[in-house]
Amino acid sequence: MSFCSYFDTYQCRSCSWIDYFYAEQVKQKEAHLHELLNPFNPAQWIKPTPSSLKGFRNKAKMVAIPTLEGVVLGLDEETSLIDCPLYDEKMQRVLHVVQEWLRELGIQGYDVKKKKGELKYVLLSRSVAEGTMMLRFVLRSPGIIPRLQGELESLLAKARELKVVTANIQPVHMAILEGDEEIFLTEEHRLEERFNGIPLYIRPKSFFQTNPAVAEKLYRTAAEWAGETNPARLWDLFCGVGGFALHCAAPEREITGIEIEPEAIACARDSAQKMGFEGLRFESLDAATFSATAGAAPDVLILNPPRRGLGEQLCKWIARIAPERIIYSSCNAMSLAKDLEQLGGYRVNRVQLFDMFPHTPHYETLIELTRL
Repeated sequence: MSFCSYFDTYQCRSCSWIDYFYAEQVKQKEAHLHELLNPFNPAQWIKPTPSSLKGFRNKAKMVAIPTLEGVVLGLDEETSLIDCPLYDEKMQRVLHVVQEWLRELGIQGYDVKKKKGELKYVLLSRSVAEGTMMLRFVLRSPGIIPRLQGELESLLAKARELKVVTANIQPVHMAILEGDEEIFLTEEHRLEERFNGIPLYIRPKSFFQTNPAVAEKLYRTAAEWAGETNPARLWDLFCGVGGFALHCAAPEREITGIEIEPEAIACARDSAQKMGFEGLRFESLDAATFSATAGAAPDVLILNPPRRGLGEQLCKWIARIAPERIIYSSCNAMSLAKDLEQLGGYRVNRVQLFDMFPHTPHYETLIELTRL
């Protein structure tokens, strides 16, 4: 028996490793990472960074399920998952409030088979530092927005942690989480978070790590590694809201962060302005577009690509410009290994596993590459 009743009663099996002892989870992840990276002969393996086992997630993604009793916030059955132990008690309480509020309003969940109903998903994010939360309603159309707006004050009175509330319009009958249009129902448009004293901002469409405690250690470690040679120029590709770049900021250091999502870049620029470092620059560009016009290599290149990895084109470009050091953060060690095969002229200096996703086979890896 695990500590999750949903898993034990087969209502949700997302945490497929939850009934393993935690030490065994980490051991298996280490073994998998060693299998993938041992061919590259890392000079140093650093002890993994563990996670809390409960209440570590800062984001809940709930399907709005139509039932005879009213909308249920869950996975893909008629069972509510608002008491999932991966969320802390405050998030659970707010999810309870939101579900009951939606039922009182008579808001129906979207019926996939019948293609009826308006509410598809409910997304809740929290800032650990501020204790505030952002609530997003993913809707088929703007039709019920007036009803949501009309009773919004009653919701905010019951859940005072809510500072940002939005409606996202996703009209396509497909398993797509969100659409392009975001309508703000509150004056506040973002949450403020802080990692290691660095201000970071969470907006609806900007990527943000889901395990803040482990992410904080990941950013701090990357900054320590990057700073060891006191680089004058640093690039951060796939920078998101700027977590790595902002942690590496220092007087007279030139840092460029590149990210395709404009919302994330807006957050990164706000953080840079608040920190007051003149050498921080963030641009909303595709990494491939940036690589075509980037010019001479930086002293340190930080990479944090999506699960698919860098790909052949970017790997060839990096090998060609040949920065002295590369710090690569990966959420998929398999694509990381494929990229390493294409990054000629480098040795793997050190490797560290960060257990960002307990109770699953997934993990984050941080490696340092140095030029031969």
